[in-house]
Amino acid sequence: MHLYMIRHGQSYVNLPDWSGTNWDQPLTELGRRQAAALAAWLPQRLPSVDTIYASTMARARETAAPLAEVYNMPISFEDRVREIGNNRYDHVPWSADEQPGRFADFWASERPFAPVMEEPKSETLMHFRARVGVFIEEIVAAHRGERVLVVCHGGVIEFAFDHIFNIGPW
Repeated sequence: MHLYMIRHGQSYVNLPDWSGTNWDQPLTELGRRQAAALAAWLPQRLPSVDTIYASTMARARETAAPLAEVYNMPISFEDRVREIGNNRYDHVPWSADEQPGRFADFWASERPFAPVMEEPKSETLMHFRARVGVFIEEIVAAHRGERVLVVCHGGVIEFAFDHIFNIGPW
């Protein structure tokens, strides 16, 4: 299997002055240009793919759409590759109404069993790592010998590498 993990283009949550509480934001104009540039560039280096997965978050969906168009294939949307803090501990995505507004102070201490968001039902780093790891194991088993794109988020890519190479801190 050849696994290509792609981080979404620039989103409003990536802007330094963003201060909203709904973390599921679309791409900025620059992000849309980045997605279009990727869709023009990638097929020159990777002429065909067998499957495209994407996070269900808007910024990843919008980045994946031009790729699906140029490769002429559907996108399989996957909640397990949503960014950290955007699912509850049971791996169910937060609705827009229940999304916690702030990340907890765990970022300073990186406590693996502390909730990521200021909400008791929030996933922990260990929940996140398990969610990403199970996804990776399942697609490796399901797509032997295939080329697979996964359009997702920086945290997902980091924890996928941690899982694949067993280099995580825990």
